[in-house]
Amino acid sequence: MTRKLDVTIGNVNEVYDGAGGILWEMLMGEQIHVGAESETDVLARKAGVGSGTHLLDVCSALGGPARYLAKNYDCHVTGLDATQRMHAEAIRRTEDAALSGKLDFVLGNALDMPFAANSFDVVWGQDAWCYITDKQRLIGECARVLKPGGLLAFTDWLETGPMTDGEWTALNTFMVFPYMETLEGYAALAEQAGLTVVEKEDLTPDFAAHVQTYLDMVRNDFRQAIVDNYGQEMYDAVEQGITLWRDASAAGKVGRGRVIARK
Repeated sequence: MTRKLDVTIGNVNEVYDGAGGILWEMLMGEQIHVGAESETDVLARKAGVGSGTHLLDVCSALGGPARYLAKNYDCHVTGLDATQRMHAEAIRRTEDAALSGKLDFVLGNALDMPFAANSFDVVWGQDAWCYITDKQRLIGECARVLKPGGLLAFTDWLETGPMTDGEWTALNTFMVFPYMETLEGYAALAEQAGLTVVEKEDLTPDFAAHVQTYLDMVRNDFRQAIVDNYGQEMYDAVEQGITLWRDASAAGKVGRGRVIARK
């Protein structure tokens, strides 16, 4: 049985409606995932995104990847997110970019998607499903709304090695993750949902370098801004938490992966 922290969608909303969402945008840019546009390009190519593709971005946050895809791949993107601030900000930024005709954003829960079956050519996620409390149900919903022949394409942060109970709790608590899946676990969930896994790739080798970059940015670029706006206690907690993740990623205990599966 999968162990989980007592984390709810409300807890995640508190983070992304507040300082947490601002912090991660500072470190990662508005795409809020590892690798920014370059990683979006890799996933888009693997998913065959192009003109005529209707893509569902699950946990679309500020809509950064959605706007990038609509602009650079001439596709239509529907973004689904449960956080009010992220949803409203995604709409505002999309209007400012004059891309509203190619995107729409829906406020809703990824575990009970407000879409009909067989609606999308691609269902997509980038480093966000670690926040979802029931990943089996999530993958089942993704499979349900995919058109026959469509592709599920996503990356996520993963548990990649053994750790103590204390490490597991501290790592997930800092990020407000209920738990992290493994790469093999995600592949198994896709198969259970009736999908055929066509690719699964361990992206862990460079994950520690990314986390080190985030830690360096906190210490060198944003330290004073965090202290000025949120206080020394907040800065200390952020530095301690990212240091914990840096150490765990360097030890191969946490990482990242990519899965592509066809309906």
